Amino acid sequence: MALLESPEHAQAGLARSSPLQPVLAGIIAAFVGFAGVFTVILQGFIAVGATPAQAASGLLAICLVQGVLSIAFSLHYKLPISIAWSTPGSVLFAATGLLAGGFPVAVGAFIGAGLLIVAAGLIKPFGKLVSSIPPVLASAMLAGILLGLCLAPAKAVASEPGLAIPVVLAWAIVGRIKKIWAVPAAVATAIAMIAWHAPTDGLTTAHFMPDIAFVWPQFTAQSMISLAVPLFIVTMAAQNLPGIAVLRLNGYHPPVSAIFVASGLGSVVTAFFCGHTLNLAAITAALCAGPEAHPHPGRRWIASLSAGVTYLVLGLGATTAAALIAIAPPVLIQAATGLALFGAFGGALAGAVAHPADRDAAMVTFVTAASGLSFLGVGAAFWGLIAGGAFMLLNKRWSR
Repeated sequence: MALLESPEHAQAGLARSSPLQPVLAGIIAAFVGFAGVFTVILQGFIAVGATPAQAASGLLAICLVQGVLSIAFSLHYKLPISIAWSTPGSVLFAATGLLAGGFPVAVGAFIGAGLLIVAAGLIKPFGKLVSSIPPVLASAMLAGILLGLCLAPAKAVASEPGLAIPVVLAWAIVGRIKKIWAVPAAVATAIAMIAWHAPTDGLTTAHFMPDIAFVWPQFTAQSMISLAVPLFIVTMAAQNLPGIAVLRLNGYHPPVSAIFVASGLGSVVTAFFCGHTLNLAAITAALCAGPEAHPHPGRRWIASLSAGVTYLVLGLGATTAAALIAIAPPVLIQAATGLALFGAFGGALAGAVAHPADRDAAMVTFVTAASGLSFLGVGAAFWGLIAGGAFMLLNKRWSR
């Protein structure tokens, strides 16, 4: 439900708008969302053991399911509800690396995270418990996960300046003109550099045809603790909760439980086809729910509908995108990936240090998550949250 406007204000806004405005806003939101981070998604899949074909299948499955869910929510509720993939989740994969048992074990963790999201929607006490996780610790954990990847552009410039500098320059120059296009410009430059340096037989006609793979999951306690739980936490803290906030700030009251249940079940479905977690969009939600989409709040749902349709089309290019990643110089992809995550890293770091009283606990979480340690077979993200939480509790008990 949107905030009501005066008839005079609504009429003036409609007079300035075009029927195509929300349609174009949705197309731009989907394109920016896809072009900005598809390299992150593919790299994350490969880091946990997926083959290029499985990574392409995962990207296709995610695009199709999130597109269908965005269309369904927009039509049913007449609200600008956009469903997206979990970018922080893919970053977590890259930080976690290959699990014992390979990609099928990772797929089991994807399903586990999806079921936790469903539980957050169905079981109110569980949802409240998740919401009670201190935001500073969740932000610090995400910042720690992102740190290593955000260092990649600098390392790329040092090791392969001829390849990396054009990508960085495109990001910097376009970002000064129109910030939202900075990352797509960097990715486009990286693709141009790939086309220039790649072997002429690197792509075949098969790479332009959509392909989907099925993986039967394997479930282990280690993967649930090391990957599923941190994936659930970063998805809720860095995507779902900010997405809800964006909608509410624009005057909407989204059906939170329905969104959690549908996106969680969608995550389970995509996992069988190599995909991972779906969630409420945050950045692209702002593009669809704000006045840029349409002056009248009651018409902005068309933007999220348009974004959903666009994702269905973009998903058909997943196989080509994965093929480009496979033949690209690794340093080039790392540079583009790091630049795509600068904004997320800055936001996470700002959230981690927002409250001076909790800053020490946040820094404990940050450095632990960034360390890459593995203890008892469990990755650094989980231990960062545990260490920071313990330190926060110690501080509060000591100050009494």
